Amino acid sequence: QVHLVESGGGLVRPGGSLRLSCAGSGGTFSNYAIAWHRQAAGKEREFVAVIGWGGGRMYIADSVKGRFNISRDNTKNTVYLQMNNLKPEDTAIYYCAADPSYSRVISAPSSQGSWGQGTQVTVSA
Repeated sequence: QVHLVESGGGLVRPGGSLRLSCAGSGGTFSNYAIAWHRQAAGKEREFVAVIGWGGGRMYIADSVKGRFNISRDNTKNTVYLQMNNLKPEDTAIYYCAADPSYSRVISAPSSQGSWGQGTQVTVSA
């Protein structure tokens, strides 16, 4: 089971950019599909983006399509979420999740997967 650690969150002004990283350890990173989810205060968790094992398959949620991009570097055991043109409604804790199944990680990882601890993103003037 892979252990995930997110980084790169912070405070940014509307229209700004951030790049989140999700670093994996303790498992064969390339065996896992990785997804980003977010949860704003008082709201349910929301799927953001997913990327397959080799990086050739990916899907971005409609709510962030055209502004966010997901990529991975398996040589560094890391998945990235590039967030551009950020809006106040993007404010949330961002979590990465891993699962051997591409479809399963879009909702929530199974017992074979894992969650990171989250990183806070705040978009405010």
